[in-house]
Amino acid sequence: MTIRAGVIGAGIMGADHAQNLARNIGSASLTCIADIDAERAEGAASALGARAVTDPLELIKADEVDAVVIASHDSTHAELVQACLDVGKPVLCEKPLAPTAAEAREVVDAERRVRDEHGRSLVSVGFMRRFDPGHLEVREAIEDGRLGRTLLVHGVSRNVSAAPGATSESAVTNSAIHELDSLPWLLDSPITEVAWVPGILSTSQAGSGLQDPAFMMMRLRSGVLATLELFLNAGHGYSTQCEVVGERGTGRFLEPATVAYNSALKSYTQYPQDWRPRFAEAYRRQLQAWIRSLQEGTESPLASAEDGLRASLAGEAMVESMHNGGAFTPVGQA
Repeated sequence: MTIRAGVIGAGIMGADHAQNLARNIGSASLTCIADIDAERAEGAASALGARAVTDPLELIKADEVDAVVIASHDSTHAELVQACLDVGKPVLCEKPLAPTAAEAREVVDAERRVRDEHGRSLVSVGFMRRFDPGHLEVREAIEDGRLGRTLLVHGVSRNVSAAPGATSESAVTNSAIHELDSLPWLLDSPITEVAWVPGILSTSQAGSGLQDPAFMMMRLRSGVLATLELFLNAGHGYSTQCEVVGERGTGRFLEPATVAYNSALKSYTQYPQDWRPRFAEAYRRQLQAWIRSLQEGTESPLASAEDGLRASLAGEAMVESMHNGGAFTPVGQA
């Protein structure tokens, strides 16, 4: 059985998802693309043999769409997920699940109401790092005990440049949200407290309202302390790193280089411009796993709506710490 998918949003992420569904994912086909920009929708759809619409609700209700991928602006996510639940269609929503934890909780409650009718969850959240080979290998090393008891985790997330209008708050809810999901997933322990450490210096590339770089700390229920450096305007290229420190050893994600050069008495590597080359395989694996679960009628192996809510709650606690002098702040219960 082929799963006919529709994609909402024809921007960077939506276009990549559409390409994968049309060309790289087994047992899937792309039937419709929605974007409020008619020209952009038509351009993406015509290249992939899909229908273009400007109304996302039209796509959600379309007979030729069995499942929906939401890659539109963050502010639209909760409303569109709710619309998918209203018609009983499975949905893969890019992170974040909703703009606020309160809205994410509403989505979770709505899904619980329809879960019994369908026999499984309908909402999956696109935290693709769960499908990254490096993350999976480190998680396995933690689970099988080869590193001993985990004590510390150090993370680094650097981008070439910040999105227009980025603020310290959006840096947490849009960028650090990945670590707020991947850390508890890696360690199988929820985040209980967070702290945003205020810096004094900020890069000259940061706009008003953005502390960049920023430093964050997270305590997990297991007792592990995790740190994260988040630098949106690093300039040199996209880079994400993580090291797990255990009693008997450490595990670290190696930086996958796009190209290694030896020229003019120099040896150097070239960083990717953004996150997509680094996580291209993770995105493909995530989509394939989602489509397979729909084919087989089994529970989605992706992050759940509840996982999306937990990440949002941790993000809101981090923002609260930001406005409270960097004090450790408890994370609300999902």
